[in-house]
Amino acid sequence: MAPAKKQGAKKQPVKTPAAKKPAAEKTKKQPSGSTPAKLEAYRAKRDFGQTPEPGGSEVRDLGSSGRRFVVQRHRARRLHYDFRLEVDGVLVSWAVPKGPSLDPSARLLAVHVEDHPIEYFDFEGVIPQGGYGGGDVIVWDWGTWEPSNTTDPAAAIAAGELHLDLQGEKLAGRLVLIRRDRGGSGKEQWLLLHKRDEHAVPGWGPEDHPRSVKTGRTNDEVAAEPDAMWRSDLPAADAEVQLPRATRRSPDTSRWQPVTDAELAALDALGTHGSWDLQGHELSLTNLDKVLFPGRDDQAPVTKRDLIRYHAEVAPVMLPYLVDRPVNLHRYPNGVDRPGFWHKEVPGHAPEWLQRWRNPDADPGETEWYAVVDSPAALAWMANYGAVELHPWTSRIEDVRRPTWAFIDIDPGPDTTFDEVLALARLYRTALEHLGLRGLPKVTGQRGVQIWVPVIDRYTFDETRAWVETVSRAVGATAPDLVSWAWVKKERGGRARLDYTQNAINKTLVAPYSARPAPGAPVSVPLEWDELDDPGLRPDRWTVGTVLERIASIGDPFAQLLEQPQALPSL
Repeated sequence: MAPAKKQGAKKQPVKTPAAKKPAAEKTKKQPSGSTPAKLEAYRAKRDFGQTPEPGGSEVRDLGSSGRRFVVQRHRARRLHYDFRLEVDGVLVSWAVPKGPSLDPSARLLAVHVEDHPIEYFDFEGVIPQGGYGGGDVIVWDWGTWEPSNTTDPAAAIAAGELHLDLQGEKLAGRLVLIRRDRGGSGKEQWLLLHKRDEHAVPGWGPEDHPRSVKTGRTNDEVAAEPDAMWRSDLPAADAEVQLPRATRRSPDTSRWQPVTDAELAALDALGTHGSWDLQGHELSLTNLDKVLFPGRDDQAPVTKRDLIRYHAEVAPVMLPYLVDRPVNLHRYPNGVDRPGFWHKEVPGHAPEWLQRWRNPDADPGETEWYAVVDSPAALAWMANYGAVELHPWTSRIEDVRRPTWAFIDIDPGPDTTFDEVLALARLYRTALEHLGLRGLPKVTGQRGVQIWVPVIDRYTFDETRAWVETVSRAVGATAPDLVSWAWVKKERGGRARLDYTQNAINKTLVAPYSARPAPGAPVSVPLEWDELDDPGLRPDRWTVGTVLERIASIGDPFAQLLEQPQALPSL
């Protein structure tokens, strides 16, 4: 589904439209026991001893700067979207069953419901079952709005027709709300539509863009582990109570079961060919004793059987970086001491249980069907297929034009030492700390270091690439003798390139814990920042034969990043 046009051009990263009080904001306290008249219907339907929703004990007067809107995806008795406009100190609200759209042909039912308090603007959490509207809520979109053809939007709403211009993260352009009549419930039935302007996108549907613009999470993730709760017994300014981060867990960390000793024994018992059952999936394995990697130091050569075993054992740790993403394969079916080749199209002989994703934008002759590695069996199948390197896309199949990682690639030149690579990586660490962003490095398994920064999936690739380039130019200016910006490698004078160009659709970096095509089967391994100071660190220090011991000892440093999608600060 096509994304909204011109999204991001005027985006204000990091700050929410309403999460923090502007300096000019004035809060008017109501007398004890007083309730703003506009919120009487809202409060009458809720038991504030039971619901975490705000009670609306305050009204905020934001003057001319206060035209904000929010759309909350709300799974109550039925899924719907709550479309809310800030008008005269409250959120005037409509429930839109199918959700607002950029499609100009869509004529959407919008039921006018009670006004909500301003404090509700960025509420994201769970309303207890049994209460009014019980269910989970995410902030699906937010931004600013302006009325069109009127200076009195409250009067326009009372008259039954409001034209407005939105500038949000997902929604943009001219919308119209028109009152039709009252339904059987007695509530006003309105029509919501998008005008045919430069922001209109035919066929655009809200369910194709399901994540929160506040946290990057889905309703399921918020329902399972809400970040915050509202305390309605406290003043509204203090009502949001953050839940401890340590109580939350990535939804992916325990999704896959480890391979069993019996399954590994069955793999070891096979001849050079045979069928292997891994967690209910049958794999037809071939050439199991073929050497794929020559030995290194005192290590024996690594066979295809060894790589399949490694993929099966590392699966629960590696799969979070592959699942729900198309994958590009770097195959070496005849071993890494012979030329490999890139392969993207799923072969016709792949098993039916291997998940596939069709690229609807593929031109004739381009790859149409990609594999999606979503299980230990799929990962083992890739090893049998000779896929030594796995390169997942930075975006998910639900919206492949919105990356969830920003990549920093320190690509050493022929004369770049590993100490110089580490010096550049430390400069990036300082830059990220200064910007308040969380990212971590990983050794590539060859000569370089990459830094992965998790981002909320609301940016375009152009935006993430431009952001990484700006940071990289600043780092390069700090160490100009180490860096070249020349595109052609032979023109770089042997110096490193800080490559930001991998932040593009269908451009990839090697997955964490993927093997690399070199003797000994080295592995690309995530690190903590302080490991850059380890005198024993080498970019190819760990191999498929040694990295599992490291994981068992210290875990996966990148796992914490899976929980931390971030907005990119303005530079």
